[in-house]
Amino acid sequence: MLQIAMPRVPAAFGLVLLAAMLPFAVSADDAQRPGLVPDDYYQFQFISDPQISPDGGRVAFVRATVSEDRRSRESAIWLVSTDGEGASRRFTGETSDRNPRWSPDGRTIAFLSGRGERTQLYTIAVDGGEAETVTALEQGSIRAFEWLPDNRRVLLTLSLDPSVEDPTVKADEPEGPQPDMRRFTTAMYKSDADGFLDESRLTLWLLDSADGSLKRLAANADWNYHNAAVSPDGTAVAFNADRTGDEYMGGHHQDLYVLTLGDGDARRIDTPAGRAEAPVWSPDGRHLYYSHQAERYVPVTLQRVPVAGGSHEVVHDGLALTVTDVQFPARGQGPFFRADDRGARRLFTLADRGGPRAIAGDDATVNAASFSADGRRAAYLVEDEANLAEVWTARSDGSRARQLTRFNESFLASRDIGRYERFSFSNEAGGEVDGFVLFPVGLESGQRFPVVLNIKGGPHIMWGHQWFHEFQMLAAAGYGVIFTNYRGSTGYGHEFQSAVRLDYGGADFRDNMHLVDAALERFDWIDEDHLYVTGGSHGGFLTNWITTQTERFRAAVTQRSVSNWISEAGTQDYTPARMNDEFGGTIWTNFDYYWGRSPLKYADRVTSPTLVIHSDRDMITPIGQGQEWYFALIANGVETEMAMFEGETHDLSRGGTPVNLVKRLELILEWFGRYREEQ
Repeated sequence: MLQIAMPRVPAAFGLVLLAAMLPFAVSADDAQRPGLVPDDYYQFQFISDPQISPDGGRVAFVRATVSEDRRSRESAIWLVSTDGEGASRRFTGETSDRNPRWSPDGRTIAFLSGRGERTQLYTIAVDGGEAETVTALEQGSIRAFEWLPDNRRVLLTLSLDPSVEDPTVKADEPEGPQPDMRRFTTAMYKSDADGFLDESRLTLWLLDSADGSLKRLAANADWNYHNAAVSPDGTAVAFNADRTGDEYMGGHHQDLYVLTLGDGDARRIDTPAGRAEAPVWSPDGRHLYYSHQAERYVPVTLQRVPVAGGSHEVVHDGLALTVTDVQFPARGQGPFFRADDRGARRLFTLADRGGPRAIAGDDATVNAASFSADGRRAAYLVEDEANLAEVWTARSDGSRARQLTRFNESFLASRDIGRYERFSFSNEAGGEVDGFVLFPVGLESGQRFPVVLNIKGGPHIMWGHQWFHEFQMLAAAGYGVIFTNYRGSTGYGHEFQSAVRLDYGGADFRDNMHLVDAALERFDWIDEDHLYVTGGSHGGFLTNWITTQTERFRAAVTQRSVSNWISEAGTQDYTPARMNDEFGGTIWTNFDYYWGRSPLKYADRVTSPTLVIHSDRDMITPIGQGQEWYFALIANGVETEMAMFEGETHDLSRGGTPVNLVKRLELILEWFGRYREEQ
């Protein structure tokens, strides 16, 4: 097992952790502060995409707020100095600016904005001036962009019909009336982010930012050009693609390629069979680092291969940590990456010897790291259960960490915000599992409070030290909140993550029930007669499943759930190939598992009053899943209601229309409150 050297925790953090361990020590100021309520969401400020300047002196980032009509979010680019001197200042003046990227010389920032009818790429001088439109797209959309070292050219990834020769020219309008129809020929024909798919593919273009001219580099109707990355000398582009023709049939294959800008030739790099993706150049341009997975459900390894040809090398085996977001900013350093780790999401560096070393993210979540040109300084986001994401900076070894923005500090200081206590318990297999508890606001010794079992989705994700306003609002309403990273979760090694495969409603269900029992044994303030359950996605499936297996829960709220794996298999955005891997066969060859693990089969056992929350544009767990569960509960005489959000996707709870997101929170609190007796 990898030995991870953790940085020394500063004294200030030690005081925070000590306070978190004393849930009954409530100061007079704490007692007077209210907890969060759903409407407080409108006061939050959302910070994202910190990009440190090449010289390490400043950070550009995006600040978003809820619009006045509460139906959208407005964003602008801000700047802050890394020395901590001076406040953040707004840099762009519009309300849809995002994705700032410094030119290599640090004099210009390129960004995306929807200022006109379409989103375009803009540039603006850092030392002053007006933003200038660089692209004039009439077709397609910009999915990614990267400066070349010459400070002039920009590599664009456009989602575009590959037959389009010039995306700055409007498409011809068809003559006469057209049928309202879509026609599909592939297994992958929809996604939650894009809805029903068209003929667009990810294509590569070279933009001259001085005159706006575009040069087409690569486009093909049969595949996409993913994760394009410019070489350090600006002469080549690496990317991954599936040229077998199976990508839209659910294939798991990807190969690495290097495209030479001079002649447009794309050469395949020899890597092991399977899925090789997300190439990252070494600073000297001699190697590519990439993620590799031989087949679904085996560890994701980090490998490197010589660009000129040669044998690949496994740099990290993926058994203890799953590596994501690899960066290699400068020579003389190992690559940096992020990984889930027992409830935290840490930033690691990988030395040639000694294995991964965490440099940020102790009891927190680190996201969106960027590095100065010399690799000596980093900027990144830090959030935890008591703080929304803010911009931090540190040396690349993790030392001299400093918080640069505090947009939410004043508001959160006016609210009673709790921290989690983590504890461990054993499951029936003798394994150790992490549980987390958020204490109800106002908890005092001798009192008893209801508890909400809140179940994470995935299952292959992790919850922990992240900002979840929903938890804080439940605590403010007088509920304790418990959750666990049950078997199947990331952050606990590949073996743990794999334990739920072909056992949905088994190991995942049992770990949640062990959590409830462990919490009741550990915390004498929990009222065993007032247990509630909720969850979304896989957590929604488990909410449904749990209520078919036990009558312990007074009420349930199931969100974007699965009720019937047979109909789910035919309507969600998973292809047949992916579902076959996930469920060990088709519904014809493994019917007993699909139906036997469907809550719908056992819906006549449910007694818990249930609120069904679903969105009509959900492509991951389509609306029919919620409708089937609602129908089944009504048919079996269970108290139930359904709230359907129109125009929302699977992402309602995190990125939905603000007024709808807040209404969802209100519905959860109202439903549990309806079945909560006087204490």
